[in-house]
Amino acid sequence: MKLFKKLAAGASALALAATMAASGLAPAMTVTAADDCNDDWLHAEGSKLYDKNGNQVWLTGANWFGLNCTENFPHGLWSADVDVLLSSVADHGINVIRFPISTELLLSWKNGKPYSATGLNPKNGDGFSFNPDFCHADGSEMNSMEIFDVIMQKCKKYGIKAFVDVHSPASHNSGHNYELWYYEPASKTADDMATIKEEQGDAGAQVTWDDWIESITWLAEKYAGDDTLIAYDLKNEPHGKRGYSGDKAPVDMAKWDDSTDKNNWKYSAEECAKSIMKVNPNALILIEGIEQYPKTEKGYTFDTPDVWEPKTEEDKKWHGAWWGGNLRGVKEHPVDLGNAAWNKQIVYSPHDYGPSVYNQTWFDKEFTTDTLLDDYWRDTWAYINEKDIAPLLIGEWGGHMDGGKNEKWMKLLRDYMIDNHINHTFWCLNPNSGDTGGLLDYSFTTWDDEKYALMEESLWQTSKSGKYIGLDHQHPLGVNGTGLSLTEYYSTYDKSEGSNINGGKGAGKSNPVEIETKPATEPKTEPTKATEPATKATEPTKATDATKATDATKATDATKATEPTVTASKYGDLNGDKEVNILDVICMNKLLLGVSKLEGELQANADVDASGKIDSDDSLNLLKYVLEIVKELPVKK
Repeated sequence: MKLFKKLAAGASALALAATMAASGLAPAMTVTAADDCNDDWLHAEGSKLYDKNGNQVWLTGANWFGLNCTENFPHGLWSADVDVLLSSVADHGINVIRFPISTELLLSWKNGKPYSATGLNPKNGDGFSFNPDFCHADGSEMNSMEIFDVIMQKCKKYGIKAFVDVHSPASHNSGHNYELWYYEPASKTADDMATIKEEQGDAGAQVTWDDWIESITWLAEKYAGDDTLIAYDLKNEPHGKRGYSGDKAPVDMAKWDDSTDKNNWKYSAEECAKSIMKVNPNALILIEGIEQYPKTEKGYTFDTPDVWEPKTEEDKKWHGAWWGGNLRGVKEHPVDLGNAAWNKQIVYSPHDYGPSVYNQTWFDKEFTTDTLLDDYWRDTWAYINEKDIAPLLIGEWGGHMDGGKNEKWMKLLRDYMIDNHINHTFWCLNPNSGDTGGLLDYSFTTWDDEKYALMEESLWQTSKSGKYIGLDHQHPLGVNGTGLSLTEYYSTYDKSEGSNINGGKGAGKSNPVEIETKPATEPKTEPTKATEPATKATEPTKATDATKATDATKATDATKATEPTVTASKYGDLNGDKEVNILDVICMNKLLLGVSKLEGELQANADVDASGKIDSDDSLNLLKYVLEIVKELPVKK
């Protein structure tokens, strides 16, 4: 990572975080972002993705989980301000976020009974503010659907694109362990991981195959007029093994063949994708792989039993893979939506991990890029890119920085993705992923510099100036000047210096396309009453009303200081407790933001530089005094 980018990103995050930590007040910002003409939809030509102008693009991002869990919101927002977090993510060059979500939560939205967010606790009243844009004008907390809508608007504001992945049927913190995308009674974990868990919902009800399709289609229709949410990952890590007995494939195993069985992932993905395409033909459809695929080259099928501890290669009847990582079936049974235009929206999305997650057989040697390709990558998923069949997006990769084999694997995969223009989303931003860790620490504001430096090279960026390239034509990526909009890049930087796309070999061109635009409308299946709160939350006028503290005129009016009519009793003591500490810094920031007032000697105490006015210099000097950087008050100029 280039030093100036690190310093710029760090300074930006530190300034925002310091304001929040010192004052207890999140930066009050308007929820909505300006309409960008709905012009950022993408499509595929061969193995590459292009914008509407025929310019090649590269999705390089990270995962942020929590909507799939019982808290019903992205984790970390219990302590981090959403603007601080997302602006920092954008300033660090991440141009897309993958949001895991559950079918159960989507159903609550679709059915007009959105679940509440558990443990978020935003505040906007009584002189205190934290994540205020997650509150209604009356100070009440938004529900999970409204919070998601706000987050999408924040992503738009910072030039970040987003997509959801259906991580599990139920809202469950371990729901990814379930094999399928619907309730299957043969599965030992179906009652735990594929039934409604929340008492707010229809607790105990089974999440059906139809529920899965209808709920994600509902979301696609809701966001058909908003190109912030550009893609839908239909199901996280379909998996399951054949087993060693019987003459039929088990019904709780995800398979990939030409049948119309519901556990045939290829068939189910096609049906779900076609449902989405009918309401939003511009969205990308991400389709993951499965776990096991039979050695069809030897005549084996999904009905062929596996062999326990095969002694030779000839004894093996199956090709193994990571959960969701096996896309061998595409060679024989490619996904076909029955429509040439719809097929251009297909992106295959395997997951790949290193030995710190599980020591697979391809790590049992001094592995290199070539051995990984020969032993696993090429026949499992890399051929799809090599043969120009469709784009790839590695939906999850990452792991612990062990200084050894896992770190070596991460660097090899990173470099392979750079050289071959493979899209990807790193797992993950969250620090609370047990088998991988995250890019952020438990405050969700401080970055793991070592891990980020490894991942950063795989972010789309210009070749000389190192500016990160976003996927939005209007909004640049981030706020600190290290990011570009897609228009800025292709109008200037592409010709002057290029980027690291295709390993720095340059981006190809395709023919421009017409985007079928439609205004954002609520889907017909959503009850009107359920949509009203979300609409109100994102209306510009309402958002402005809720954040009046940020109005420049009002803030100035609130902080106009006149000559004190009384003498200061103790400079810096703004709460009258006869002491000067961090509580007084909080009072100072509330005063400057216009959410509280001081009178008499307390107002005089706030003028800590005795200048006759109270302004940001007083706030800074008071903080310096509390930190013992300056030794006495009033500060002498």
